[in-house]
Amino acid sequence: MEKTKIIKAIEENKKIIIHRHVRPDPDAIGSQMGLKALIKHSFPEKEVYATGENISSLTFLAQMDDVPDDVYRGSLVIVCDTANQPRIDDERYHTGDQLIKIDHHPVTDSYGDTEWVSTDASSTSEMIVELALEAQSRGWALNKEAARLLYAGIVGDTGRFKFPSTTVKTFQYAGELVRFDFDRTALYDGLYQAEEKVLRLSGYILQHFQLSENGLCVIKLTTELLKKYNVSVEESNQLVQVVSDVKGMKAWVFFIEEANQIRVRIRSKGATINQVAGMYNGGGHPLASGATVYSWEEANDLAADLEKVCREYV
Repeated sequence: MEKTKIIKAIEENKKIIIHRHVRPDPDAIGSQMGLKALIKHSFPEKEVYATGENISSLTFLAQMDDVPDDVYRGSLVIVCDTANQPRIDDERYHTGDQLIKIDHHPVTDSYGDTEWVSTDASSTSEMIVELALEAQSRGWALNKEAARLLYAGIVGDTGRFKFPSTTVKTFQYAGELVRFDFDRTALYDGLYQAEEKVLRLSGYILQHFQLSENGLCVIKLTTELLKKYNVSVEESNQLVQVVSDVKGMKAWVFFIEEANQIRVRIRSKGATINQVAGMYNGGGHPLASGATVYSWEEANDLAADLEKVCREYV
């Protein structure tokens, strides 16, 4: 029902502006820009914009548009891959005539005139492929650029098809996308190649990480450590999976210090961790979440809560 409403809304509106969450990952960019490419290819006469901050590590995927305020007047606004409104990049999302939410995270904040949430989907990019296939009979069509972007989003959110969220449908939709002749090698290089300084910091992490008796690994990247290796906060996000193959680990958390806050990246191999993230200005998936704390004392409290989750998980 929601898909049909979204398809009709896109067909009926001449101006469409697409948002996604702050601090975007490949799925946020992939679903946002993949949807834009899909709409522009299917309806060349429509005005379609994508807004948000450009992130240097992901500009190889796409560049955001400069959207003047007056464009929002009479427009359809679509927000991709964003569970709650405070995380939407560009607060003008509510100034259009109609608002649609497309997301695969557990619902923590219902918003929009139409809300399509599929927690069974591996990624919001997978949902955009589903939308495209649903609308094929109405003349919608993917192209090489949409396929490239949506494939990047699926690959990013499934950890190259390793995460439990990967399903038969995920592989089927990925198969539909690779029918298009985009450069997959270049795409993987853009997503996963890292500079020497980042790899050297990953070596430091592997040498110094500690695993608690309950299976929790805590990594603290202080401003001093980041400065020593000349790695930016944004670049440090590439390191979240560096300890993922440690035997006996149930969950791990990265604390990444900034000037006035500490970013938190939490991952799990089975224990549900998004409830803990929700207690600390965050949220996400049961096995992959983010949060924000404002002191190392608060960071230690979060780690203690994760320790309890790991201790209780069998």
